[in-house]
Amino acid sequence: MPAASAPPPPPPPAPNPEPAPNPEPTPNPELDALVATMHRLRAPGGCAWDRDQTHASLVQYLTEETYELIEAIEAGTREEPIEELGDVLYQVLFHADIEAEAGSFTLEDVARHMRLKMVARHPHVFGDAVADTPDDVVAAWEHIKSIEKAHRSSVLDGIPQAMPALALADKVLGRAAKVGVVRDAAPIPETEDELGEQLLSTVAAARAAGLDSERALRSALRRLSGDIRIAEGP
Repeated sequence: MPAASAPPPPPPPAPNPEPAPNPEPTPNPELDALVATMHRLRAPGGCAWDRDQTHASLVQYLTEETYELIEAIEAGTREEPIEELGDVLYQVLFHADIEAEAGSFTLEDVARHMRLKMVARHPHVFGDAVADTPDDVVAAWEHIKSIEKAHRSSVLDGIPQAMPALALADKVLGRAAKVGVVRDAAPIPETEDELGEQLLSTVAAARAAGLDSERALRSALRRLSGDIRIAEGP
């Protein structure tokens, strides 16, 4: 009877796995903690008020916090912008968390979109383009933006009409110049302090005459917008 074949040798012992490297500390631990705090507040069992909010219900808070940040910046102190920047940041996280819960997109998607946008609009930093002066940078930015927004049919597209009237006027006048619509400029003082006093005096005179300065300026802007669209053609 033939002898039984010898059993195969046992497999060599598996090498000891190398210990997993210690995870690198996050570069923004407080930001990550704030994101986690937001998620906890809006998770089941969290805060009923936070879970009840929508994009629309939060608009009033975003507007208020933005104006408070502007006021803090203009005040020129360090402490106030820290708080107000945090309030605005929290609004961004809030809106992003609403979308994450709905399965639409996440805060990472928002950050990725903004990063790619900034890289694309700064080819003089991330590419081979040259822009040595701030004016060169603005010109390149506008050119790239015009390519990205080629679907827009008017230079007025993309201007939020809910902007305060003075800020809206500055924006619309800038777009008007692009299509050759120029408005006569009234003489103004040499300094912003003097200009502020002049504007305030104009508002005071309008108020005394029973006129609404905000409404009047918006009406003038609608007429200017009409002139712009005529200049752009059909």
